[in-house]
Amino acid sequence: MTTDAALHLPLPRWVYLPGGALPPDADALERAVALVPARFDGRVPRDHPALAYGLALNDAGFFWEAHEVLEAVWRAAPPGGRDRILLRACIQVANAGLKHRLGRSRAVARLIAEAIAELEELAVRGSGPAGGFADGYAVAKLRRDLGEAAKQPPTGGRWIGLAPGSRDMHENAHYSADRE
Repeated sequence: MTTDAALHLPLPRWVYLPGGALPPDADALERAVALVPARFDGRVPRDHPALAYGLALNDAGFFWEAHEVLEAVWRAAPPGGRDRILLRACIQVANAGLKHRLGRSRAVARLIAEAIAELEELAVRGSGPAGGFADGYAVAKLRRDLGEAAKQPPTGGRWIGLAPGSRDMHENAHYSADRE
């Protein structure tokens, strides 16, 4: 899912935490959001650079930032489509990661349940346009990861990976206190 454009977008210099002392590091986020069209035509291409960047942000522990980029992609996704449903689930996962970092366990449980509900909705839908984000995405793996997290929330720097090829519940490289 990584494309050349996504590879050229640097990770933020610090992790943004709402209510924290530092504002978001907006430069890379603004560049990623600028890559999103006003509306995707029929599907969200699974290799779109802003999508790849948003998923990579989550996997690197930049949960608030991932939410912002993925939400921009979601807003441009065709209404009612499979890609939009999967994007909502990914946004909930990123938001749950942020709440996990903030120690808000009830919010984490609620957001994980909401993401699971989105994936269940996706499961009842037929296949979508070829090459769309939901077409070929490892939904079953994400559903398993969410089910595990619902039973036993991850500890320490572990969180749920979204990018294709990410390990189940992996350590986030930028999830340590020295980055916050």
